[in-house]
Amino acid sequence: MARRSDQRREAVFALYQHDLTGRPLDDTLPREAAPFTRALARAALARQSEFDGLISRHAEGWTLQRIAPLERSILRVGLLEMLHPSDVPAERPIPPEGAIDEAVETAKAYCGADAPRFVNGVLAAILREQRPVPESSGNGDGGAPAGGARR
Repeated sequence: MARRSDQRREAVFALYQHDLTGRPLDDTLPREAAPFTRALARAALARQSEFDGLISRHAEGWTLQRIAPLERSILRVGLLEMLHPSDVPAERPIPPEGAIDEAVETAKAYCGADAPRFVNGVLAAILREQRPVPESSGNGDGGAPAGGARR
């Protein structure tokens, strides 16, 4: 069985081909695609409008149409695993930071020189939005300023 990273890339390429050609997703998946690959591609496609809205909001200075189709597919798969890990059957869901790393590595391998930084920036911004930083100062005392007294 192929590694999960390879299966993710197969899902990305199937989504990319679907996006580019308009062919049905099942026609763009390899015949021998693993169940994880199929589930990932189908779930990412099912949530495409949600993901495209997030990408559009966080890709500063870029319209969705200006983003290369392969990068859009990488972002969509990354978002699926970051935000909806239960949509894809896995023994252990990948942590959100792992999903970002996988997306960046795919961009490094198959896209232009600026793509990894772009993919990382968009996914990290969405993750920050989805996981707001607590209002506490992080010093473990319930939010009192460091060295300060509670009022």
